[in-house]
Amino acid sequence: MKFRSTTILTIRHNGKVAMGGDGQVSMGQTIVKSDALKIRRLMDDRVLVGFAGAAADAFALMERLEAKLKDYPANLPRAATELAKDWRTDRAMRRLEALVAVVNEEHTFLVSGTGDVIQPSDGILGIGSGGNYAVAAARALVTHSSLSATEIVRQSLEIAADICVYTNRNLNIEEL
Repeated sequence: MKFRSTTILTIRHNGKVAMGGDGQVSMGQTIVKSDALKIRRLMDDRVLVGFAGAAADAFALMERLEAKLKDYPANLPRAATELAKDWRTDRAMRRLEALVAVVNEEHTFLVSGTGDVIQPSDGILGIGSGGNYAVAAARALVTHSSLSATEIVRQSLEIAADICVYTNRNLNIEEL
């Protein structure tokens, strides 16, 4: 699945979790919005969710994720797994075109419509068209700097914006 729509990055660093995203919304080769908010807080601000892909699909997935979090309030891995299972098996959900990054204080997950629930071993996860650029920058900054989690996310997203035409510098960053 290739999304040319955004960049979302989350990292765990020095006991903090930060997630950020750019604000660009593109339709084809046209920028239609530059200040979209693609990061949401759920469960009384204990869970951060970032999305890449079709906005309506992402909102539908966030609603489903929120319902799963209510069903399993202290168990993000179970909620993410149940979402992925529904997404893969539900006839209407299978058509949703988005990726979701979800984090809390303990876990980081990528959830996809193919049934993937992936937890990165290094705590760094990027999705969207600029995700790989942001991940590469974050890995270098985590290793070779004394920046905070939020500062690493910001600098990594700025680097991605310099490379990916579907990513801008209008950033929204949240920290747990």
